[in-house]
Amino acid sequence: MGLRRGLVVHLALFAFYAFTLTIDIIDVDIGWQGYGWRMKYLTFINLLLQTFYFGLSLLNDLTGSYVKPSDNGGRKSKLQSFLDVVLASLAYPIGVFVVMTFWAIYAVDRELVYPKVLDALIPQWLNHAMHTTVLPFLLIEQYVVFHDYPARSKGISILLAFGFAYLCWILWIAYYADLWVYPILQLMETHQRAIFFLVLLAFFITIYILGEVINKALWRKEYACKVQQKRKTKKIS
Repeated sequence: MGLRRGLVVHLALFAFYAFTLTIDIIDVDIGWQGYGWRMKYLTFINLLLQTFYFGLSLLNDLTGSYVKPSDNGGRKSKLQSFLDVVLASLAYPIGVFVVMTFWAIYAVDRELVYPKVLDALIPQWLNHAMHTTVLPFLLIEQYVVFHDYPARSKGISILLAFGFAYLCWILWIAYYADLWVYPILQLMETHQRAIFFLVLLAFFITIYILGEVINKALWRKEYACKVQQKRKTKKIS
């Protein structure tokens, strides 16, 4: 039953993201000009990430495995294990981060993140596909498919490595091309940017931990089985 539900969800979401990505690339001309092209925007990187994740999830449904602790001895495929790490460390926290930060800044001053002129250039549905539906889709994924979260230190390390790499990328663009990717950064002094970046990195960690808490709350029976299996293993050894 879990495999069937996962297959339906992954097929629908991969089709949605593949369509969204195609329309975004073909029909929206904004952002391709200038240094870094569209790859300087976290929203676009996240769109690629979500498409990649749900595409691999669909592939796992068809050729990999869907093994839970309660299956008593089922063997996970390498692809399933890889997807567990990707969901926990990248797809979920980055997706939620994009939605939360976009609408938070939008509520304060939309010109700092999504100027009004874009309303005539980007379809409203596409804006919501990139900045709104990402969150409920990820929550659906958490509810439908069991994901065995990696050790917290490993998951957060991967997430922070991504965050640091992206931070270096936008700082390089600001230095090399004299372009702040996000207008809000241009309004800040150097020390304010440093504080802002530290707050965002802390927010990344918070989102990761909340994702882990949600996962364990939704699948508490599976985690109870996992704990029991570990205890049995220790007794045997």
